[in-house]
Amino acid sequence: MIGLTLKQLRYFEALARHRHFGRAAEDCAISQPALSLQIKELEAMFGTALVERGPREVRLTPMGERLLTKARHILLEVEELDDLVRAGKGPLAGRLRLGVIPTVAPYFLPSVIAALSHRLPELELNLREAVTQSLIADLTEGRIDLAIVALPISEPSLTEFALFKEDFVLVRQLADAGKPVPSPAKLQTMRLLLLEEGHCFRDQALSYCEFGDARPGAFMEGSSLSTLVQMVGAGIGVTLIPEMAVEMETRSADVSIARFPDPGPSRSIGMVWRKTNPLSDQLLQIAAIIRASGTGAPGPAGDRATTVALT
Repeated sequence: MIGLTLKQLRYFEALARHRHFGRAAEDCAISQPALSLQIKELEAMFGTALVERGPREVRLTPMGERLLTKARHILLEVEELDDLVRAGKGPLAGRLRLGVIPTVAPYFLPSVIAALSHRLPELELNLREAVTQSLIADLTEGRIDLAIVALPISEPSLTEFALFKEDFVLVRQLADAGKPVPSPAKLQTMRLLLLEEGHCFRDQALSYCEFGDARPGAFMEGSSLSTLVQMVGAGIGVTLIPEMAVEMETRSADVSIARFPDPGPSRSIGMVWRKTNPLSDQLLQIAAIIRASGTGAPGPAGDRATTVALT
């Protein structure tokens, strides 16, 4: 097809993902009229509409759905060709797009950045914080290179690398310090504060409390662990948080921390990346560096530092 460009495919994929011209244009760092023009040119090439333009949302036509499948495959292959070139150049340098779930990012990323800065000073980190489902979609479609998530993911196309295991702790009012730690059955009768739907940590907490598919009778939701801990301090209920979050989240809250008797709730944190990624050997080395950073501080960073960008 004469005139079809990778840039147009990237713009179309962004529009299909965001289902909104404004958000897609922002993601692509171009103006909305410029994005709209590129989509119209694509439609002219195909001789049919690729999207339905609604007042609030864009929907793909059947032809648009077919093009999206092909476009994502092409864009992923192009990304992996670029990675193939990088794989033959020795130690990994340049851009590395790393996704991290919100219940890990604020607590673990500082040691990750320090470790990679020390060991791989030519690396340019692009960081993305999102829930697991979004990160796995970004990973499989080539928008990020690897992700730090709770394992297992059990996706055949992805390599999983365990980093560490950590326990959950119970956060309750300061007045409850020293009281017996409630059993899972007892927790079902208490006002349990949970993260919003979509967070894997929410599902792990519910699993320990043995709710199964049922919802607790009395519970409240928060958008972050910080919100949950502050709500506990205000006397609203109790919550579970990962141990890595304790120091940061409890320093300004009047709460007490209790550890569950074995076998208590816990999670396994690890890294995942596409098995087809030509940089798999280098990503394995990066995973080993990051695993080491969780058990001890890296050495001095020297004169050069890894470049970090947030997306």
